[in-house]
Amino acid sequence: MPALNKLYEQYRNQVEFLVVYITEAHPSDVWQMQSNLKDKVVFASPRNEEERAFVAGSCVRKLGIEIPAVLDEFGNSTESAYTAWPDRLYLIDSQGRVAYKSKPGPFGFHPDDLQAALHKIVKAQ
Repeated sequence: MPALNKLYEQYRNQVEFLVVYITEAHPSDVWQMQSNLKDKVVFASPRNEEERAFVAGSCVRKLGIEIPAVLDEFGNSTESAYTAWPDRLYLIDSQGRVAYKSKPGPFGFHPDDLQAALHKIVKAQ
């Protein structure tokens, strides 16, 4: 997340940033990754909105995410609309079009590609 936090700091006055917390990517009751154990971000699948909010807040804090965060609703409409699971980076332009979509993260995240897309958007404003 440090690279994304850096982009947020660099561009936050020019574009809106949001982290949308969707379905838990690696719940302990389904599929646990070693990186979650290392980062101490280990949670079972939330069973309701309240649990989802708790898990999302914990993940944001433990992972050091500085970007403002919101919750997808429990029916996962945002995740479904954007095919965002397990996690992805998106850049939406001022006309509401997808200007950049990463491959699934975290391995598909390439902050340099996102930065290039951000630069094009900001330059066009």
